[in-house]
Amino acid sequence: MGYTRSRGRYVMTENPAQETDIVGLARELAAQARACFQRRALVLSGDAAWCRKTVQGITDDARLAKTVWVSSQAPAGVAVVKGRQADVLLGQEWDVVIFDAHSGFDVDDFGAASGTVRGGGLLILLAPLLETWPQFADPACESIAVAPYSYADVSGRFLRRLVRVIESSEGVIVVRRDAPLPQLASQKKASAAPVFDEVYRSADQRRAVEAVLHVVRGHRRRPAVLISDRGRGKSAALGIAAAQLLQEGVRHIVVTAPRPEAVAPLFAQVQALLPQAQMKQSWIRLGECVVEFRPPDELCLSQITADLLLVDEAAAIPASLLHRLLERYARIAFATTVHGYEGTGRGFAVRFRRILDERTPGWREVKLQTPIRWAADDPIERFVFRALLLDAESASDSTVAQLRLEDCECVCLERGALLEGEATLAQLFGLLVSAHYRTRPADLRNLLDGPSISVYVMRAEGQVVAAALVTMEGGFDAETAQDIAEGRRRPRGHLIPQSLAAHVGLTQAARLRCTRIMRIAVHPAAQRRGLGAHLVARIQNDALAQGVDFAGASFGATEELIAFWHNVNWWPVRIGFGRDHASGSHSVMVLRPLTLAGEAVYAAARARFVGYLPHWLSDPLRCLEPELAAVLFQRETASAAQVRLTGPDWDALSQFAHGRRDYAECMAALWQLGVAMLADALPGLTATERDVLVTKVLQKRSWADVAAATGLAGRAEAVAALRSAARVLLDYSSSRSSREG
Repeated sequence: MGYTRSRGRYVMTENPAQETDIVGLARELAAQARACFQRRALVLSGDAAWCRKTVQGITDDARLAKTVWVSSQAPAGVAVVKGRQADVLLGQEWDVVIFDAHSGFDVDDFGAASGTVRGGGLLILLAPLLETWPQFADPACESIAVAPYSYADVSGRFLRRLVRVIESSEGVIVVRRDAPLPQLASQKKASAAPVFDEVYRSADQRRAVEAVLHVVRGHRRRPAVLISDRGRGKSAALGIAAAQLLQEGVRHIVVTAPRPEAVAPLFAQVQALLPQAQMKQSWIRLGECVVEFRPPDELCLSQITADLLLVDEAAAIPASLLHRLLERYARIAFATTVHGYEGTGRGFAVRFRRILDERTPGWREVKLQTPIRWAADDPIERFVFRALLLDAESASDSTVAQLRLEDCECVCLERGALLEGEATLAQLFGLLVSAHYRTRPADLRNLLDGPSISVYVMRAEGQVVAAALVTMEGGFDAETAQDIAEGRRRPRGHLIPQSLAAHVGLTQAARLRCTRIMRIAVHPAAQRRGLGAHLVARIQNDALAQGVDFAGASFGATEELIAFWHNVNWWPVRIGFGRDHASGSHSVMVLRPLTLAGEAVYAAARARFVGYLPHWLSDPLRCLEPELAAVLFQRETASAAQVRLTGPDWDALSQFAHGRRDYAECMAALWQLGVAMLADALPGLTATERDVLVTKVLQKRSWADVAAATGLAGRAEAVAALRSAARVLLDYSSSRSSREG
């Protein structure tokens, strides 16, 4: 069976697509993949029963060895991963991955599973007829369709684009039921599997290992940063370095990543090089030396020490948390994926490079470019990149660097047009990826298909310079709102109204309509020019015109982000008490009322937040960063807080401020004065004075903890800083009283 190609696409023969012929085609395709150590994709397009029966005939062929299904209806006796669980495949390698789209095309699962096919292997996609796939009742759409929508309301834009990519991609063969078989393209020049030596698979990998070893052997504060696409041996390089260091007697190596599964290749490499070592699920011990996994938030909140910290998939960890790790550990190496399912090194580079330059100017970057899981120029890598926009790039810095606010137009996009404007879609998604560490392939489908989502962009000269994803929430009837408030129902989506009803006790909030900004991003080269504020104002005005009651956002709290929302007059009404395990951040919810009904909900929620915050800081938020606590205290208008102290209270505060009384004798008065004055942001306080005021007076930490948290030598310095802060508070209070009088 020969075949031809026309204009880069596969054309059909006249032979009927019989099962035996399809098995032969798959065998030939696999042989072609093995000959060049690349991968190939086979798409079986038809009804579910035919696809599953046909692929079983293919996998029964003895020449196709290690196979795994990603499906909810795989046959008995096969390795299988259920939908939305493909994370467990990370770090593994397979000869054949069968992805059953009849069970639902979960985009993240597809991204994870496709990268586990090794060179010489096949990615087999079971799909409905391509012509009708966009209209298919996809089970994966349930996660996209927030109430009151159902999967029937989810558009097929993502699948229409995916079909177009499938039909135009080299190395992807489509077999349709009851249609002639395609022919295979002539084989390109074969390339051998990459082999370097018994330990290293490429020169890049050797250089990466040497860089990590130098972190331990060289000067302190000289981090290494390994950057690569998937399949380049980045995690394995960390494992090789860890194994060598254990053998040299380095006693304690800590590994961290957003998820334990992400470091499976690292631990597998250590185990392969040190078969004599003891191994448990999260650690490997060689004599007195150990390498162990710890979550990133635990490292930031505890006093765990390490001779070396290895941070894998750093792009999937927020820069603020990476910053804390960088400050805490003197010997540290980061590794991240540039274009990949786990996160994006592009955003990592933009957000974190400045911190590295400032804090550790001797840091070293190593790029691993040679693939080792498959040969170079792999067509399936290119196909997956295109299909999931893993290589989407925002506009270049040079094209937007000189743009001003008045050069830009702000529009709400018609999402169907994004399918015809691939460049705009790529810039839009690339911008979202670079701005947010949690942007994943599934967000592309949500962007294109989510029935409740609107897409706003600011653009100039064809370049996307800012973007926001917005969703509509709330509007429930009285019975549903009451059920939400009492915890009996949790309709999918509707984060802000449900949170206000269930956690703040404002049942009415679930009945009102809310516009929530899910994501907002401004191009790094165009920031601090008012673009973000202008975008928020446009979204706010559109919501007001539609009769929406309030607008809101929820995000992982940082001082910079809260300051941005304060600047556009959106203020915190809720904070999560627990930290996110991946980000190490507390979530904060901000609101902006738009109607009288919205104002009532906002006022009640805001009053509760302002009143409770001082008390939360001494209990559930006792470990909140002091700079973050201080910015949360700020009010909409200056001098909003009142001070009610007696004459003896003022005398005690003055004597403490000038060293004539102990802290315990005036702590209650200092607490009240601190709460009131922090509302005005107190520009006269130094950062150290502010932090001591928060950690001791409001969070009521021990003097030892206060000194450790603020970088002071001990109790004496901490007390001196607090006395200095008290003098600033007294002076400010006195001048404010004079102004108000």
